[in-house]
This record gives sequence, structure tokens and C-alpha cells, in this order.
Amino acid sequence: MSSVLPSQYRALVVETVGADLEIKTRTTPQHSPGSAIVRILEAGVLSYQREVYGGHRPYPFPKPLVGGFSAVGRVAAVGPDATALQPGQLVWVDCVVRGRDDQSASFLLGIHEGFTEGSRKLMRDVWRDGTYAEFAKMPLENCIPLDEVRLCKGLGYSIRDLTYLCYLLVPYGGLRDIKLEPGETIVVCPATGGFGGAGVQVAAAMGARVIAMGRNEKELARLKAHVTKGTPWASVETVKITGDEGADTAALQAFGTIDCVLDIGPPAAAKSTHLKSAIAALRRGGRCSVMGYVEQPIVDWKFMGNNLTLKGKLMYEREDMLLFVKMLEKGLFPKGKEFVDVRSFGLENWKEAFDAAAEYTGLGKLVVITPWSHRCLEAARFVEVIVEHSLSIVSV
Repeated sequence: MSSVLPSQYRALVVETVGADLEIKTRTTPQHSPGSAIVRILEAGVLSYQREVYGGHRPYPFPKPLVGGFSAVGRVAAVGPDATALQPGQLVWVDCVVRGRDDQSASFLLGIHEGFTEGSRKLMRDVWRDGTYAEFAKMPLENCIPLDEVRLCKGLGYSIRDLTYLCYLLVPYGGLRDIKLEPGETIVVCPATGGFGGAGVQVAAAMGARVIAMGRNEKELARLKAHVTKGTPWASVETVKITGDEGADTAALQAFGTIDCVLDIGPPAAAKSTHLKSAIAALRRGGRCSVMGYVEQPIVDWKFMGNNLTLKGKLMYEREDMLLFVKMLEKGLFPKGKEFVDVRSFGLENWKEAFDAAAEYTGLGKLVVITPWSHRCLEAARFVEVIVEHSLSIVSV
């Protein structure tokens, strides 16, 4: 299928790591087999996005690069092999790109080129550019349909709210990987960051009893109040990380049987003892998903003697995204400020966006970049054309 697209679009480009990003006008990408062109409405900003492009986190990626993260967008055009996606459709634009003939060749769009020659080839030669742009060319499988009528008109989520999936989906991948069941008790640690807090929210929505560990008692209290207010049936307890491994284990065990652990710590927590404490509190046959940074050994004879399972997990699978969207559509998450409070910035204000994201962290907090904010009238007209006239699509 072909469609009417503007000849040019604007994008936020990384030319050199450590230098200011540049807003550039580029030729609009064209759809091809296996791809969709998506008009980006809202793109999430990681709390450490400025560290990535500033060189403080030396992530490898080719340059020049259009930056980005996961986003929400509207399909503008699809390749001739698309069988379900249609122009005008609201979609989740996922940043995890995988090789179609080798799933281990995966990378994070606009962030990291992955760890294999295959993933580097995919990013360098095929899917280089991210979502900090008015348009993005994406693999068809990375465009997850969102029921706009149900989510926005029925449940009352704004399109901007839906961008919070960029945080919620990550811990969901780990929880699914260790097969968390309703009624089980899980420790989420540390729980006061963006991904950890989202893990508490998701585990509670899945019907688990959650014990949130963290060093900041004020943030732990806010997290508990946020989750239980938005999800009244949720069961959330909190434990302060003291650094005393035995004392922290005892504090966890005081809540009774613990079935699972989700660790999703940042690099700064790599040497913390919280994970060892949480694993020591697990019941016989318990499971642990490690999604964060760990630098110390956590397996000993007790680990083996208690038949524990330790699984590493990077992000999530496509099936996880589809199931999570179904959970959202079923009304299992709160709405409004009990769901997420979003701060938005245009492409021109990318520095402010990155700075805000570094400070505005934790459960229910999100910063987004809105590529079309400077041309809202044009954007509104573009949406109208998509929805009412389907972009004058013709078959090819």
C-alpha cells in the first residue's frame, strides 16, 4: 500500500556522543515489505537518556542516530505484506527490535545496538532511527494495535497516558518469565525507581501480594499509597533496605511465605546486598527474575539446597506486549493521576526533557517528547486526513 506522506520530517539526531543533539529536516522514510511508517504522537524518555547520549553510559550505537525509546503513534502507511495494520490505527511502537531469522539478534531502538554482529547489522543497516521524530519507520511486528475506542473513550486514558507502557512492560516481562501467579507473594527490589515502581503496580494488577524494598522510606510510602488508591484490591507492603543483609532478610520473612523476587536495580545498586537478602527469604522452590545490574555472587549452597530458580531477563517478548494490552483494556489498571502524571516537551526542548526525566522518577511519573507540538494545527489536520480519508491509500 502507498499513502500520501509529507516529503520531509523533523528528527532529533545524535551526531556525536557528548555533543548537543540536533534537530534536522530529513526526507520522510518510505514503507517497504515488513514495515510501517508511524506518525509519532508521544515518545517516552528514559531517566538516563542524557547519560546515554552524553557518553556517561557508554552504550554502543551507530552515528548519526535519531534518538528515541518506545512510543505511541498512529500508522501512516504500511508495506504491501501488512494484513492487519491499517493507516489511522493507534499503535504501541516498541523499541525492542529482533532479527526475524534469529531472535537473539536484538537491540534497543535509539539506545543500544545489542551484543551480536547480527543485532549490530540490523541497527546499522536497517532500523537505525528511533522515535524522537515526527515519523518513524518500524517493523510491522513492533507496532502493537491499541483499541482507541476502548482505552481512550471507554476507560478514559489519554494517548499521552498510554506512553507509560514503556515502564510497565519491562517488569511485566520479568514477572511473566517466572510465571507469577495470582495470590503469590513477590518481593520487588529496589522498588522506588521508575521500573521498580512500575513492577509493584504490575504485580499488584496481576493479583499478587507485593513487598516493595527500597532505601527511601518517603518514596516507599508514596508508592504504597499510589498503588492502593488506584487499585483498591492491591496488597502492598514495604521494607526499608538497610544494608544489613541478615536484618533485611528477617524483615522480609516477617511477612510469611515469599514465592518470587523481581530484581530491577540500576547500575548504582549493583553492589547492594538487597538481592541476596531477598533470595535468602524465598521459600523452597521459589523463583527470581534478575532484570537489573548485579556484580556480586548470589548463588550458594542454600540456593541449591532450596531448589531455587534464577532467571535473567532482558525486556519482554511480543506475546507479553499483546497480553499486557489486554490487561489494560480489561480495566485492571487505574486511570488519571493514579495511573501516571506525564510531563511533555517538544523536540526543541529536548535538553529540558532529558533533565526532567532524570529527576522526575518513580511510580506514576513519566516524561515524554511530543514531536508535533510545534505544529499542532498541522498535526491535527494530519490526523483528520488519516482517520477520515485513510490517506488516499491505493493498492500496489
